[in-house]
Amino acid sequence: MTGVSRGAPYARFRLPGTRGSIELYREDGLVGLGRRAKPRSLDVIVTSPPYNLGQPYTTYRDRRPRNEYLRWIGDLAAAVDRALSGRGSFFLNVGSPPRDPWLAWDVAREVGKTFVLQNVLHWVKSIAIERRFAGRAAGLGRDVALGHYRPIASSRYVHGAHEYIFHFTRRGDVSIDRLALGVAYQDPSNVHRWRSGRDRLRCRGNTWFLPYATIQRRSRDRPHPASFPPELAEWCIRLHGRLRVRRWADPFVGIGSSAVAAVRTGRPFLGFDIDAAYLAVARDRVRAALERGEGGFSSSSGPGRSRPAAGSTRASAPS
Repeated sequence: MTGVSRGAPYARFRLPGTRGSIELYREDGLVGLGRRAKPRSLDVIVTSPPYNLGQPYTTYRDRRPRNEYLRWIGDLAAAVDRALSGRGSFFLNVGSPPRDPWLAWDVAREVGKTFVLQNVLHWVKSIAIERRFAGRAAGLGRDVALGHYRPIASSRYVHGAHEYIFHFTRRGDVSIDRLALGVAYQDPSNVHRWRSGRDRLRCRGNTWFLPYATIQRRSRDRPHPASFPPELAEWCIRLHGRLRVRRWADPFVGIGSSAVAAVRTGRPFLGFDIDAAYLAVARDRVRAALERGEGGFSSSSGPGRSRPAAGSTRASAPS
């Protein structure tokens, strides 16, 4: 099942009930997209590249001159351009440290030279909700603070509690399945008031609350300095339209959150990383997800009935 040769995948798993598979390669992601995917054959690419913040990856050097880094992001856009189908979606997760708020937008502008920015989604990792603002329907008995963040010691900046998910397409005209991530109306009268309320759901909008999983020991439970929850990639697949995804990829798969999402959505997948230690964790997480029976996705099951956020998460950007 495993191998590190140039030709064979590091790991391959058959997706239950399909002819497709999940394949993980120890390979540079930009090279891998060109080598392993035919031109315009991938319907979705979900990824989170290094942010150039000096994160302690074991193999990759995460500190380059800004211009060099942005040129590399342009190379990523070119690799995606070759592999992405005509009606495909490119979901790019990027965050900015408080001291450099333009970083994520500089990355988006670079990718925007090749693609059209169709949606800007906000991944909210932590939020405080006061009872008086939540309304009676929320049923809160007290003020709550949800999720996790990395605190910063600063007299100038607030804690960073969100990141961006930039949704790029070729022309900005790709139809999406908004109600695949729908949420129930709090006021039942809205079900009849709005045409879109026929399914008793409304569009979730551009804010996605996906908290960090609580961990006991970082070296064991999150052995990667920067990863996201499997739900983030899973929701991207749902939003694009799960049944319209023939094959998808993550060129920076890390410890395998996207690969776990491939198990859950039942769509064939390619994942790439240059680090064998991370790929070993990704392989084990995929195997565990398959053994737990996390596949068998039903297109009618909405997020309100999905599993809670769990798994690995991306560390907040330092200040």
